[in-house]
Amino acid sequence: MSDSLSYLRNPAAIRERAEQVLKYVEDGRSRWFSLDADGLEAAVQATLAVTHERFVNPAAVPFHSRWRHFEAGGHDRWSALAARLAGQSKDEVARRRMDLAIVSVLLDAGAGPAWSFREPDTGETYARSEGLGVASFHMFASGAFSRDPKGDPLRVDAERLAALTPMDIALGFQVKAHNPLLGLEGRAGLLRKLGGIGLDRPGALFDVIAKENGEVRADAVLAAVLDKLSPIWPSRLSLDGQPLGDVWRHPTIGLVPFHKLSQWMSYSLVEPIEDAGLKVVELDALTGLPEYRNGGLLVDAGALRPKQSVLLKESFAPGDEPIVEWRALTVALLDRIAAHVRLRLGMDAAHLPLVKVLEAGTWFAGRRLAAERREGGGPPIAVESDGTVF
Repeated sequence: MSDSLSYLRNPAAIRERAEQVLKYVEDGRSRWFSLDADGLEAAVQATLAVTHERFVNPAAVPFHSRWRHFEAGGHDRWSALAARLAGQSKDEVARRRMDLAIVSVLLDAGAGPAWSFREPDTGETYARSEGLGVASFHMFASGAFSRDPKGDPLRVDAERLAALTPMDIALGFQVKAHNPLLGLEGRAGLLRKLGGIGLDRPGALFDVIAKENGEVRADAVLAAVLDKLSPIWPSRLSLDGQPLGDVWRHPTIGLVPFHKLSQWMSYSLVEPIEDAGLKVVELDALTGLPEYRNGGLLVDAGALRPKQSVLLKESFAPGDEPIVEWRALTVALLDRIAAHVRLRLGMDAAHLPLVKVLEAGTWFAGRRLAAERREGGGPPIAVESDGTVF
């Protein structure tokens, strides 16, 4: 792997390029955004308000991960399945939890405002991220991803993924003409590619991730995800013949990496790894997630001021200049929000790492402001989704 490719896969590069974009905007050079200090304070206050509502004790905030969506509606769905794995070793349970998390994260790109999932067991209906999480959980629980759905359903096997069709996803996600899901073909395509990368199952990543003295560095989790899963990335930009995934070109800054879904996946692998008796350390090496809830918080709170009204009226592709800037600014400003939130709560990064700040408030604050400002609660800036944006 070349030095340039290694650099773009390092979370330090995400922060460095994001900071370059932030300075570019601070210097007034952007055609799309300006910064507002009062708006950033409003974003901090919105985050703190949600945090206090959701958690009596901020020290008890869990990780921002796919596992929170599996708990939608206050139901501990995994515990109900775990009893069926009582005879398995801790390592094998970790592999199966990673099987589930990896597949579910790859199905987690924007669902669109018209789709929802009605859970058979509870009769409850979930939309957007929670709906995608619950739907994928039930597909896993039913053996939809297993080569032996009746005898050994709670696993994901490469040979089954390789044969997965959009219709399989449509059936599992209750997609119909009146219940459309964005990016159906893209989601199925990602899972088929996942089945062809040379791992017999996604959870085999557990055995690939570097471990030392019972510890796993967070950036080592991301490194394994980016290394092993790189063949599934769509052919957008490439370097040295390798697809770059969620890396985009800014006309002034150059290549700007994000690896949003890969980082979301890495965060979602922490709990399975730790439940196997290991400790994941240096969590703040990873960055905030540059997606429309966190980014929407910044726009709706007034921290980012659109310079052109077209930003709020038209839809943009992920590689368009304003979207690259918006996402980079989201990464940089989430670090600042996290610092202010810790200061106000009297906590340090060891007790409230960035991944917990995301869960405590930024993501939910973004959703709340979106619901207050727009019917359907969509993002302030529309990004075209094909189900594959990392």
